Formats: sequence, structure tokens, C-alpha cells
Amino acid sequence: MTEFKPRPMKLSVLTAALQELTPREQREADPDLAVEEWLEFARQMDCPHIELSTALHPSESDVPAAALLDPVANTLDLRQPFGPKRAARLRHAMQATGVGLSDLAYFDNMLASDDSVRRKKHELMLRVFDAAVLLGTDAVTGFVGRNPLLEMDANLAMFEQVFVPLLKEAKARGLTFRVEQCPMPGWNITDKWHNNIAYAPGPWIALHRICERHGVGDQFRIHYDPSHAILMGQDSRSVFQYLKDAGYNFLINGFHVKGQVIDSRGISGWGYGGQTMQRGDWHGARPSTDPVEQQNAWKKQTVFCEHELPGTARHDPLAYLQNRTVDWLDHQLAARELLDIAPDDTFLVVEHEYPKARIQDKARLKPILAGSIAFTRAIDAAAAAMYSLQHEVLASQGIAVQGVGREAYRS
Repeated sequence: MTEFKPRPMKLSVLTAALQELTPREQREADPDLAVEEWLEFARQMDCPHIELSTALHPSESDVPAAALLDPVANTLDLRQPFGPKRAARLRHAMQATGVGLSDLAYFDNMLASDDSVRRKKHELMLRVFDAAVLLGTDAVTGFVGRNPLLEMDANLAMFEQVFVPLLKEAKARGLTFRVEQCPMPGWNITDKWHNNIAYAPGPWIALHRICERHGVGDQFRIHYDPSHAILMGQDSRSVFQYLKDAGYNFLINGFHVKGQVIDSRGISGWGYGGQTMQRGDWHGARPSTDPVEQQNAWKKQTVFCEHELPGTARHDPLAYLQNRTVDWLDHQLAARELLDIAPDDTFLVVEHEYPKARIQDKARLKPILAGSIAFTRAIDAAAAAMYSLQHEVLASQGIAVQGVGREAYRS
């Protein structure tokens, strides 16, 4: 007979939620102050870990800040060398606050078409790898990206040529690279929707097979974000079932906790391809050169949906059935039932991109984030209890589970 032993996942929060926790003029002068203050902020919100975000500094980025949907999130500033002295300072801050790192995050296009731009991004990624080692974490999360000048099969070849060497560098440092699957439709002003080739299970498997050929299969994993599945008309249970059916349910080993609320009116007007014309990022036959207008490329996505910070959207069973918002409880159950994970060694990272609540004011944002973190903890605790009760306790006594529940591939 099996005892009741629920296994909750480990909570974290992405520091991009509040870029301006530390005013930029202060962190420019003291690049590690922002990390120290974020560790303390997480402690105050009762969140035991942070996903530490870094990025190319706004002065170095190839994308103007005005063209970005979200501000640049370089909480960890890596323009200057990050050596043992800086690492010791941050390790001391982690010890003092009792807040650790789930991973480091650098979300950028690693398949950029311009050689010099791509080289700059790869150089920063290597610095992120080194910082991860010095800070004692074993994973880095980011994108693969896409060369928009090439079609998908050509991007697979480019992945093998330029991304696999990054994975070899990760392997040399004992790191795993977790790929988030956002398709990044607004990343450029073309009408291309999939600007990150690692956007769904089919591509993940194709990419992993390339990695296996080069001995870096264990370095390539997925940091699954259910908001992007909803964006593409999928649901988590079916995605996880597909991976299990294909023998690749080991690929997911981390989660972003972020939702997506689909607007039926927007779907009626534009469909899941989003707004394809008259967005404001083109003028007639020519693309706009104004970075502010280039941000309108994101209407490919925002015309029919809006990101959800977990806990801020209404409970809507009908939307769950239509795959138009995230069924959080079933998401956490399905992860335990279908994926090859150890729940108590897996991170749930709260990611805040709900536009109306994306407040760059610590006092106002703190109760919002604290509430979402509490919601995420409670939902996962419920899922852990249900899984242990149904799949361990009842199963060990030969007692059937009641009902049917949500089924994969059915909507």
C-alpha cells in the first residue's frame, strides 16, 4: 500500500517581470545591484527562486527599444566580465535572502541572418553560460530563433551549423539549454509567423535528432510555456500526449507559467494567422523605418489574444474546452501523468506579460506578483495531491479513479 506523498514543483519568477525594480541609472553604475534587489524582492513575495534574465544592453541591441513589445530585460548586466568576485557577491546575496536561481535566461535570435549580429548574440550567450556556472545553476533558457531569409528546412541546416556548436559549449560546462517555444510572430515586419523554429513538438523532435547526431542530445531540452500552445490552437494535454506517443516525453524539463486568453472577436476577424495587412508597420509597398511603427508587427499576435498572468483571468471551463485559455489544473496534472519528469525537481517559473498589469512600479506590482505566485503554488499543490491520491494511493489498492477527465486530441 502506497502512502499519500504529494510532490509539488519548485517555484521561480522571471526577473523580466519588473525591469525597473532598480532604476537604470543605479544599475548602470553598479551592474549587480539589480540582481541583489530582485533576490530580496522575491523573498518578500515568498518565491524561493528567480529566473535571472539577461539580454544585450539597449545600447548594443540590433532591435531598437521602441520596436519591442516588452522592455529589455538585462537584470544581469554582462557587458563587463563576470568573474569570481561578482559571482561571490551574488552568491552571498542568495544565501542572505534564502532565494536561489532556477536558471539564467537570455531570449534572443540565435539564427539571426546577419553574421556580425549573430556573432554578438552568440558571444553574449557564451558569457551567460559562464555566469551560470559561476552562480551554481545548471541550466540556461532561451530561443533558437530563425533566419527569416530562409525557409524552414534551410533553417534546420543552419541550426546544425551554428546552434549545435553552442550546445557543445553548454556540454563542456555541464549545462542544459532549455528552449522556449514561443513562435515570436512579431519579431520582424514580414508576414512570417514562426520566427523561432522550435515552436512545437514536431520541430522539437527534428531538432533533437540533429543534436543526437552530434552528441549533444542531453543538452537540448524544452522550457514549455502553455501560453504559446494556446496561441497556436493547442492544449497542454495533447502536446504532452504527442510527445509520449513519439517517445520524446523526456524533452520538457521546465515550465513557464503564463497564460494566453484568446479573443473570439479577433479570431473571427483575422483567424489564427493574425493581422496580415494594414498593421501600420508598412506604408504601401515599403516597410516603415520608424521603430515605433515596427512594433505594430506584433498585431500578428495581439489582434486576437492577450497574455495572462496566472490567476488574473476568469475561471472559464468553456474556454478550456475550446483551447482558448490555459486549464491550469489539468496542465499540472498532465505534466505529471504524461511527461518523464521528477515533479519535485522541476521548476515552475512565473512569467509576467499581462499588459494591463505590467506595472514598472515595485509597490504596485508586488501584490499582483505575490498573488500570482500564490495562485501558482496552490494550483500545483492541488495537482500534486490529486496525482498522488489517484495514481499512487488508489492505484496501490486497486481502486478505480472516477470519471473520464480531459482527454488528449479531443476538443
